Amino acid sequence: MAHFPALDPAELPADAVEIGRIADAWGVKGWFKVLAHSASPEALFSSKRWFLQPSEKGAKTFSGTVLLQVRQAREHSDSIVASADGVDDRDAAEALRGARIFVPRSSFPTAGEGEYYWVDLIGLDVVNREGVALGRVRDLLATGPQTVLVLVYEEEGKERERMIPFVSAFVDQVQLPERRITVDWQPDY
Repeated sequence: MAHFPALDPAELPADAVEIGRIADAWGVKGWFKVLAHSASPEALFSSKRWFLQPSEKGAKTFSGTVLLQVRQAREHSDSIVASADGVDDRDAAEALRGARIFVPRSSFPTAGEGEYYWVDLIGLDVVNREGVALGRVRDLLATGPQTVLVLVYEEEGKERERMIPFVSAFVDQVQLPERRITVDWQPDY
């Protein structure tokens, strides 16, 4: 029976964003591998306080929300590894397997000019230069060299999907306060 690390129960912050999950133990000293939801995991590295919730599937070694005080998180070959207070051996790290990682949006580093966090784009309305509504951003896909906006819209009473490359050739303006993206795109593309 694996012993569970002593983690403090916590309240999930109102601005919490799910940014990854714990994949597995790494080594014998309590380190663990992390699978980030984003290709750019800066939010994982910038926050020393991760809020964990149990995996939606599989065995649950804890319930509710717990706070993990991260000692170190870094890239290691093609993955991310981390260590945390109270997670001191392989058994403790294995007990976290599958846990969902949340960090407060307020702890994300400031995005650079013309850069956006995916989480900030989801739910935005997309219109073209003529003001025609093309849909709402439901998801983003990383397709190697570029990111693609996945829009959902209704047509003849059915929900449909539209994909628009998130590149400057097509995206004119992202207006976060107005919750709108303006694109050079036509409904029949």
